[in-house]
Amino acid sequence: MRDHPHEGAAAPGTDGSSDGGTDGTGRPAGPGRVPHGAHAEIPEVWHGSATNRVQWLLAGIGAACLALGIELAVDSSWTSGLAPLVMAVVGCVAAGLLVLFGTLAFVHVGVRVDKECLEVRCGYIGVPRRRIPLDTVVEADFAPQVTPRHWGGWGYRWRPEQGTAVVVRQGEGLVLRLGDGHTFTITVDDAQGAVRAVRGRLRPRKGSPAGA
Repeated sequence: MRDHPHEGAAAPGTDGSSDGGTDGTGRPAGPGRVPHGAHAEIPEVWHGSATNRVQWLLAGIGAACLALGIELAVDSSWTSGLAPLVMAVVGCVAAGLLVLFGTLAFVHVGVRVDKECLEVRCGYIGVPRRRIPLDTVVEADFAPQVTPRHWGGWGYRWRPEQGTAVVVRQGEGLVLRLGDGHTFTITVDDAQGAVRAVRGRLRPRKGSPAGA
């Protein structure tokens, strides 16, 4: 009777192999690539988010500026005239509101993917918001490292050579390649799950090979 030391082990190149796998199109599933043929279950509606708690510190600074402006307006001991006081109050209030909105709007981002569209909501009140119909999406890719330095800062960014992005923290993200040639990048936790959710809902385009 022959001995079979590897009985039950998956043969190289099969679905059970952990090395040398493919993405379902015959191409190696290299680092940073989400396999097209991944068997992970796609939920009916996918939800994801990302948060940057450091932004709360900046929000505190904005709140302090706003409080200072209110304090100056209510109880001021300035004796140098009304015009300087008004300028100081307006400056503090404007700076406070600007910093508060700029930080609270991008301290958090929520992403929702259903069968029709991908929706991005910024901040805990959901503004600004963007809705992207999936029939305008050509491809979805996983970005292992998105940083504010790549986009010139935090928040809702646009660069002519890169496209548009919502950047709330440094790390993984989802990149949508749109039919008009533009891209839309979102920093979101479990970006690989987001890629699978979008790819699983994309409809084949005219002129594309079957199964592409």
